[in-house]
Amino acid sequence: MSLRERRRRNSAINIVPMLDVLTTILLYCLVMMQFKQPSAALNIMLPEINTAGKNVLGESINVSVAQDGTFYFNGQKVTGEELESILGTLGKAAEKPPLVIRADEQTPLKNVTFLMDACRKTGFADFRLQSREGN
Repeated sequence: MSLRERRRRNSAINIVPMLDVLTTILLYCLVMMQFKQPSAALNIMLPEINTAGKNVLGESINVSVAQDGTFYFNGQKVTGEELESILGTLGKAAEKPPLVIRADEQTPLKNVTFLMDACRKTGFADFRLQSREGN
């Protein structure tokens, strides 16, 4: 037997198919991912207003009221007293970012008026009620 016959072939791993699969999985994940704001994930159905203009705000303070009357400050659940305390602290700032109130369309009016009253007490007289666009 010659030396050439005994030599084994060098084994090689072809990584191109593996890279193809990983690229496909990565693209699928990016396409299927939903990019939502944290407060949009609270399952709040905003009231529909047909005549409302578009609010384009950069950085803002978001206060939400769920259907059951639960308050959320920038996506975190808070009580009414905690919310008043937070707004009081933020109301003392020299430059206040815009305050946006997001209330579910089935929220009792007393919860929305409590929130509006708390905003005015703490120095946020200029706030906005967010709605969804009509058809």
